[in-house]
Amino acid sequence: MCGIVGLLVKRPALRERLGELMLPMLIGMTERGPDSSGMAVFTEPVAAEKRKLSLYAGAQAIDWEALRATVAAALNTQAEISVKKNHATLTTGAAPNAVKAWLKAHQPGITVLSAGRAIDLYKDLGLPIEVAQRYDFAHLTGTHLVGHTRMATESAVTVENAHPYTAGEDWCLVHNGSLSNPYQLRRELEPLGIEFDGDCDTEAACRYLEWRMREGDDLETAIEHGFTAFDGFYTFLMGTRDKLALVRDPFACKPAIVAETDDYVAIASEFRSLAHLPDVKHATLFEPKPEHIYSWSI
Repeated sequence: MCGIVGLLVKRPALRERLGELMLPMLIGMTERGPDSSGMAVFTEPVAAEKRKLSLYAGAQAIDWEALRATVAAALNTQAEISVKKNHATLTTGAAPNAVKAWLKAHQPGITVLSAGRAIDLYKDLGLPIEVAQRYDFAHLTGTHLVGHTRMATESAVTVENAHPYTAGEDWCLVHNGSLSNPYQLRRELEPLGIEFDGDCDTEAACRYLEWRMREGDDLETAIEHGFTAFDGFYTFLMGTRDKLALVRDPFACKPAIVAETDDYVAIASEFRSLAHLPDVKHATLFEPKPEHIYSWSI
């Protein structure tokens, strides 16, 4: 059992309040996921020639400014860095794969959580309120976000197995449920050069859908292929640079509810995580249908 939350604000004035509105949503999912939690937030994209990478250092003490300077010199690029506890966002003009390769060779203890022009990602072990306070989720700003609280059922409680999962650029996925064929998907994807970081079933779904999009599918078409490829129970909430998407398996075993107003679209596993939202009493509320794709764009 896990908890999912998502929020897309339609009115630009609410972008400064994105984290404030989300925080009770995430905390409301504590009983569904006390092991670890995470948040992917999509912001105004950086310039087309730049990329942001979200980095996690765990218990290591990192001189982040020294790391920035070394990466800039080694890759002959400009670089900026912002730090929150043991996470940092590194913005450079270098290709993400080049930065990842350099970090793997010279700083193997640092995990790259996400890459892209718009996505920032935080995840860690602990109760949702602890993780939210650690990284100041209440003051996150942006257009939309995807969050998760995890109760581990089939793989270890680690940061690698925490959600959201990412692959490629500006793409993330969170999952409530359990896939029965993740290793079949891995056997199909690994010969194509797709590498896996952990052993959670969710990573297989994330990498499968990103691979379909990299091959030319739009998100909705990739999900249609997923209905055939995925075996198991799932509610997936996904984020791209300009979109949220939600889908449930053909049996709709895992809960979800959506609240939509002129100002926002909010998604959660249970209504209690939506009850605090402004004007929610007048929102259009619905439970998503099985095997039906819902998507909202900024």
